[in-house]
Amino acid sequence: MNKSFSVALKYSIYVAAALIAYFLIVKLVDLHENPWLRIFNGVIMASGIYYAIKYFKLKLGDNFTYVDGFKTGLLTGFLATIMFTAFMTIYMFHLDTAFTEKILEDWFENYDNGRGVLVAVLIIEGFASAVVLTLTFMQLFKKSHNIPQNT
Repeated sequence: MNKSFSVALKYSIYVAAALIAYFLIVKLVDLHENPWLRIFNGVIMASGIYYAIKYFKLKLGDNFTYVDGFKTGLLTGFLATIMFTAFMTIYMFHLDTAFTEKILEDWFENYDNGRGVLVAVLIIEGFASAVVLTLTFMQLFKKSHNIPQNT
C-alpha cells in the first residue's frame, strides 16, 4: 500500500470520527440547526490535515517533497469528506428527515432545491476546504529554496 495513502487513510478516519462526534454532541444540545457552528468543522479538518502532513514529513525525513505533502493533505481531506458525507447522508435521509426539511426551509427558503443540494454542499465544502488547507499548510512544510544573503 502506498505510504501516503496509508497515512491519509489513518488521519481521515480520525477526522471523520471527530466530525461525526462533534455533530452528535451539537445535536445533543439541540444546536445542530445553527449553521455558524459548522465553522468548527474547519478547525477539525485543519487539525487532521496538518497532523497528517506533519507525520508523513517526519516519516520520510529528507526524502519528503512538496508533492508528497500535497498528496497526503488532499487525500486526508477528501477521504474524511467522503466518510462524513456518507454519515450525514444516512442521518439526513433515513434517521432524521425532519432535520433535512428544516434545513431546506430555512437555508434555501427562496429556492426550489431538492435534497441532493445538501449532499452537494457538504462535498463541495469539504473538498474546497481540503484544497485550501493543504495549500496553506504546505507553505509551512515545504523545503525553502531561498538563497541566504549576507547583508
